[in-house]
Amino acid sequence: MRFLFVNTLLLALSTPAYAAEENAKVDLLSPAGGVMFWTLVIFILLLVVLSRYAFKPMLAAVEAREAALQDAIDRAARDRDEAARVLAEHKAQLDAARGEAQQLIADGRAAAEKVRNEMLDVTRAQQAELLERAKRDIEHEKVRAIAALRREAVDLAIAGASKVIDRNLDDAANRALVESFLSTLPADGASR
Repeated sequence: MRFLFVNTLLLALSTPAYAAEENAKVDLLSPAGGVMFWTLVIFILLLVVLSRYAFKPMLAAVEAREAALQDAIDRAARDRDEAARVLAEHKAQLDAARGEAQQLIADGRAAAEKVRNEMLDVTRAQQAELLERAKRDIEHEKVRAIAALRREAVDLAIAGASKVIDRNLDDAANRALVESFLSTLPADGASR
């Protein structure tokens, strides 16, 4: 408050209007020693007061602001470096995961191919076994059919021979006779 009063007073004393009252003729372009003196005094007093009460806090605020800005810049640089490091880690992890995935896919394909080949081998073995069993069954049925046909032929031959000869032989002797004849024939049923 006192500072404001002193400044106002000094300003009022140094104005050209005050000087005009003392001297009737005022030339604003000519140098006046009193005005120059008071201007210098006011400037020096104002400089001292401002340097003591205004410039120091303003410089301190500017320096604090510069320090805060530098700290923010340093933090931003550290954050940028950390982000770059994390990004590099994530890229490395992503590349590793891609490599693992490709390896798993390749392993899966190899395992699937192996299982497929094993299944094909098992299927081929089963097919060969079924074919062999079918051949054996066909051969067995063929033998049974030939035996059945022989029995039927024996029965027909006995029936026909008993009617033709009209003789009463017993069935066991007739059957033995025909079977001995048929056993002399080839097994594949080809005629002579």
